Amino acid sequence: MSIQLDYEGVVLKEEIQVEKIVTVHYFEYMKNFCFPGEFHDFWEFQCVDKGEVHVLDHTLQAGQVIFHQPNEFHNLVANGEIAPNVVVVAFECHSPAMKFFEGKILEITDNERNLLGMIISEARRCFATPLDDPYLAKMKKKDKPSFASEQLIKLYLESFLLYMIRRHLPETAEGYEDGFERPISNSFIYQKIIAYLKEHIRGYVTIDDICRENLIGRSQLQKVFREQHNCGVIDYFTRLKVEYAKQLIREQNQNFTQIAEYLGYSSIHYFSRQFKKITGMTPSEYTNSIKALSERK
Repeated sequence: MSIQLDYEGVVLKEEIQVEKIVTVHYFEYMKNFCFPGEFHDFWEFQCVDKGEVHVLDHTLQAGQVIFHQPNEFHNLVANGEIAPNVVVVAFECHSPAMKFFEGKILEITDNERNLLGMIISEARRCFATPLDDPYLAKMKKKDKPSFASEQLIKLYLESFLLYMIRRHLPETAEGYEDGFERPISNSFIYQKIIAYLKEHIRGYVTIDDICRENLIGRSQLQKVFREQHNCGVIDYFTRLKVEYAKQLIREQNQNFTQIAEYLGYSSIHYFSRQFKKITGMTPSEYTNSIKALSERK
């Protein structure tokens, strides 16, 4: 005998609803970059990925994010010593829960950092306009964006905001565990290898060196980096070197030859080839592109 049940769906409450994305940026600023300031009728946050910046009367370190409510004046100034990397996202949202972010400077967790990374990745799949132009007023969509990239940007941004609010609520502030499965980046061995690579950024390492010094097998080592970064560990090490080289270029304390030597490259030519392979630009082209943005009025 069959039983007929009267099913009824549950309407899910939405605490945060992002209505529009205005801009998504990932900036690699010169050490002396200065954005004099602006205000607009939508929300914006600035999150320091690397280095340090001054926003209004505040100094933000890596891993800190500051929120600006609609019509609030804000600026951004590098400290003149360290070339910073900054994520800036502007969006329209009229949800009452956004009041939580008024006047807030917060520390982000690893999972919140991962969500920011996914927003940036999807923005690159969705928009044809570059993400490093601080004077961009309107983002242009690609003719053929990746499937669902627009919706994923919205979902990742809403998740970023929701998890940050919930983490600071009184009932969840103590011993809060968010709903994500812990990523492999939180594992001790992974963090140990990353620290090892950064310690040896000025030298040359082999897979055997990494395995021996970190007590890990070759297959496990490569599996970890394929899963986490979609590349081998030596490729990742090269990316680290190039990212560091980009920072040194923006700080303008050394020429290309000195940077190549500082990072352990056998020649300026090999350094240039590696740099172009990773960035798509020669060191000179990268320098010119960064200077053009910094000098633009």
